[in-house]
Amino acid sequence: MAEGKANRYQKLIKEIKALIEDVDNWVGIEANVSAAIKSAFPAFFWVGFYNVKDGDLLLGPFQGEIACYFIKKGRGVCGTALQEDRTILVPDVEQFPGHIACSSLSRSEIVVPVHGTGGEVIAVLDIDSTALNAFDAEDQTHLERICDIVGKALGTTYT
Repeated sequence: MAEGKANRYQKLIKEIKALIEDVDNWVGIEANVSAAIKSAFPAFFWVGFYNVKDGDLLLGPFQGEIACYFIKKGRGVCGTALQEDRTILVPDVEQFPGHIACSSLSRSEIVVPVHGTGGEVIAVLDIDSTALNAFDAEDQTHLERICDIVGKALGTTYT
């Protein structure tokens, strides 16, 4: 019998907490969290972080095919999530105005802000799928929890 999504997320959250406890290494934290998510959900096409630097987004550690290096605040799904400081769930990227197509294989996407200990957005977690409607409210809830954990571990602004 296949393991349910909620159970996979619960195991993933425990794994992430153990992986990043007492770690003071942005790259290491983001790399391991990306790998853990991709491992738990192999159907996710691309999993990674973009870090806020000078108000825009710079590519951080990820799992998947090549990606855009730089995204301006307010552009695409990631830049919009940063600007609006909210999770954005996109069932069909072709329907999202201004979508940035780093890969033509991407069909749906979820982007979750990562807040630092001061409450500011310090990064975003970006996950793409080759399937339409791949993400739902359950994914959003659990990924927001993961981003809370990551934000506490990262602490403050990326340098």
